[in-house]
Amino acid sequence: MSKSNRGGIRSRKRSIEVTMGISLAAMGVQHAAAQDAQPQQPQPQSGRGTIVVHGDEILTQLKFTQPIADTPQTIQIIDSELFNQQGATSLAEALRNSPGVGTFYAGENGNTTTGDNISMRGFDTSSSIFVDGVRDLGSISRDIFNIEQIEIEKGPAGTDNGRTAPSGAINLVSKRAFSRTYVGGIISAGVDGQTRATGDVNVPLSGMAGGALRLNVMWQDSDVPGRDRVNNSRIGIAPSLGLGLGSDTRVYLNLLYVDQDNVPDGYVPTIGLPGWEPQPGLEPLVGHPVDPTNFYGTRADHDDVTAKMATLQVEHDFSDSVSLTNVARWGMTEQDYLLTAFMSTGGNISATDPSDLSTYTMARSLPTVKDQRNLILADQLSLRADFTTGAVEHNLVVGAEIVHEKQTSYGVSRSGTLPDANLYDPDWSDTGDLSWGRDGSEREGSTDTQSLYVFDTLKFLDDKLLVTGGLRLDFYQTDYDATAVCNDGTGRGAVSCGGEPVGTIVETADLDTSGTLFNWKLGAVVKPIRPLSLYVNYAVSQQPPGGDNFSLSTSTRSADNPNLDPQKSDTIEAGVKWQLFGDRLLATAAIFRTTVSNEINTDILDDFGNPTQTGEKRVEGIELSMVGNITPNWSISAGYSHLDTSVEEGPPVTSDGTPNLTYTPDDAFTLWTSYRLPMGLTIGGGVRHTGGMHRGTDGAVGTPTYTESWTTVDAVASYAVTDNVTLRVNAYNLFDERYVVSINKSGYRYTPGTPQTFLFSADFGF
Repeated sequence: MSKSNRGGIRSRKRSIEVTMGISLAAMGVQHAAAQDAQPQQPQPQSGRGTIVVHGDEILTQLKFTQPIADTPQTIQIIDSELFNQQGATSLAEALRNSPGVGTFYAGENGNTTTGDNISMRGFDTSSSIFVDGVRDLGSISRDIFNIEQIEIEKGPAGTDNGRTAPSGAINLVSKRAFSRTYVGGIISAGVDGQTRATGDVNVPLSGMAGGALRLNVMWQDSDVPGRDRVNNSRIGIAPSLGLGLGSDTRVYLNLLYVDQDNVPDGYVPTIGLPGWEPQPGLEPLVGHPVDPTNFYGTRADHDDVTAKMATLQVEHDFSDSVSLTNVARWGMTEQDYLLTAFMSTGGNISATDPSDLSTYTMARSLPTVKDQRNLILADQLSLRADFTTGAVEHNLVVGAEIVHEKQTSYGVSRSGTLPDANLYDPDWSDTGDLSWGRDGSEREGSTDTQSLYVFDTLKFLDDKLLVTGGLRLDFYQTDYDATAVCNDGTGRGAVSCGGEPVGTIVETADLDTSGTLFNWKLGAVVKPIRPLSLYVNYAVSQQPPGGDNFSLSTSTRSADNPNLDPQKSDTIEAGVKWQLFGDRLLATAAIFRTTVSNEINTDILDDFGNPTQTGEKRVEGIELSMVGNITPNWSISAGYSHLDTSVEEGPPVTSDGTPNLTYTPDDAFTLWTSYRLPMGLTIGGGVRHTGGMHRGTDGAVGTPTYTESWTTVDAVASYAVTDNVTLRVNAYNLFDERYVVSINKSGYRYTPGTPQTFLFSADFGF
């Protein structure tokens, strides 16, 4: 498809979406009715400035048997009131409320990261994102228009979720139908081209006892502040049908459809950043960094995503103490992606007149293509039983899970080139003869898992001592098949034809692995007084070969080699949780140590000269948090983390040779607070600080080996025009701090931070 045709379709599509957004907003104003809360479902918010997070709140995941204050590990909840007040629209933006959690890695040279590339406590957590307790696949950016709250579980989560990252897991809780009438929504517009509208309508079904229908919709067409041409355009619809609400048997059917039509960000050359040194021929560029708003791609760049999900949840209460829940899920994401990436090396940058900066050009040499589909089928069955044995009270959960996950990556061939971009004034209208299309090859990986789990909390001494434990068995089978178009069999990307003609599609991999994972955790909570919980916890987690990307490899240097043992992590954590101000606020403090073993170690070889699995990495740290309300009108969400990371065994992974882990801030701090004044005015703001980070190691020369620490200040002011309508203005990066959000492995390109910008919103809730 030609670039001009793509642009025409995008323009017509956005016209339709604008009409949808205006209609939905009008519908939110015209339908007014009483608002009430639904049992076991957070009440819809409307920008009133109250963060509803208490220590006695229980996570929606059934495997957690106790309230947060009595759960022996670091758990954080980010509720919709908080991220709506901040104007956050994506998972990555909402996660800024958790210290040290974010997107810090910008990919390899020819493989720029896409979507929610989340790091937490020193490790990539992108493959450990869940929706309503079921894994969510795809390297896509997740919108939170249909999310009630985000649950962050830090530390190994293998007992709770099966294979996971060493750092934990992130669970998104979907909105679902409830028993009262509600109409709400948010309309937003920003000074840098941001436009967005969401609608939320819940209606009880007359003539159907306990029936209700909820519909959440979203439309967005937003430029990215501080970045030319980058755009996030999407529409979403999420209906939820509830039956039997308020009865012993409840059924929820939740559907989700999101269509994204984005212009992805190829980032900015690191020329002139601290730590950058010129390669031969680039000496005249010293002291002349490029404009961080520059876009080096073309009109052909696109990130088209379709996400579809269907979830059926059935809950039945046999009695007040015994209940059964079954969650069935079908989900699919499809992504069609082209990004004009680059390497800002001396070999790729040239000038007709080295003394004239306007004559410098940079090769658009790395068009990155992704054509991928992810599929998941899952069913979880959990039984909860509360009972006593003698003087000991039990909160028991037993269950089983069956999951099929599959990822298909279609091979794409490219031909032709794109013209070089002007280094200091790139033009995205540059045209060349680049073309691309599927070539008939593909890589397909799938994992089938059958799991059994049991969790129990035993309460002693009149609930002053709680012992919580969990066991999980995962029986997994991973299959990986790959084909490729063969070439002459030499050079990088060589594929031997094995006697067949050049251009033949040949098999390059037919691998499989299987095994059993046994994960467990054990913790204890002591409550000398009711509001205070002292705890200690130990947990293990494992990630088998192919566990995070469904790909297997015959390389002895790859952790995805099926002959290797699973990566193993264990964490010991101790802490305190204290409910203050009448249980309105939860303050926590924790110290922890995570050790990851069975890592590939190229420093120690076996008898055949292959790397061994003697590598070990470690993260030690402290984490502090305070979330809730100091007074009914004064809310706060604050967190601080300090991480001491190291490679205990194995070669350094950082470009500067230090023993630290990559893309991990040593110190991170986040604060958001707001106060509601009597006259309907709410004022607030926040501070975010992220420490400097080390990038990965490769053969790059002269590029920054680190990023500097940064601090930004945000603010919010809102006014309740009526009990149902609130006007809000958000100010981001008030002091216009320039900073680096993420950097790629070679240090050739980086993501600039958001400059000073403003967002205006109207929140409706009836």
